[in-house]
Amino acid sequence: MKRRSAIKNLMIFAGGIYLLPSCAGDGKSSIELKNLDILVGEEALLGEVAEAMIPKTSDAPGARDLNLHLFTLKMVDDCHSAKDQKAFKAGLASLNKISLEKNNKPFNQLDAVAGARFIESTLKDTGSDPALRTFFEITKRRVIQGFTNSKYVMTDLKQYEMVPGRYNGYFPVGKG
Repeated sequence: MKRRSAIKNLMIFAGGIYLLPSCAGDGKSSIELKNLDILVGEEALLGEVAEAMIPKTSDAPGARDLNLHLFTLKMVDDCHSAKDQKAFKAGLASLNKISLEKNNKPFNQLDAVAGARFIESTLKDTGSDPALRTFFEITKRRVIQGFTNSKYVMTDLKQYEMVPGRYNGYFPVGKG
């Protein structure tokens, strides 16, 4: 074996060993959070909830395509109180349990219509789990906020016109 090829193979092997821990993943969320401790499965479940709120259609992206679940996580982590963060985490943890009780299926196995019905009935039911109710209220608020501020809405749906706007020479002038 030649010395150059041996050194090259050794460097490739060392680089692979260096990168291996980052590829394995530790089950944490895909974004960096300071206050919340969210696992990959919980992040995927939040993605399902967001997708049930704003589903993908043939001409519009859904919540998961716009990463609204990640936006929700970041906003809860940065902008909500510790009490709300604790209720959010507890509601996310109890979501599948309550879905099993009501629908005999975990939430991520429900179809889009059944998921939306489950969210709506949980928000209307005043006697339901308060942590789950808080979770849905926060998630609904942040998903809608993320959608209305997304690049898709701001560029494709809203037609912004620079101030002072276009000149309309035929605009009727009333008596003032």
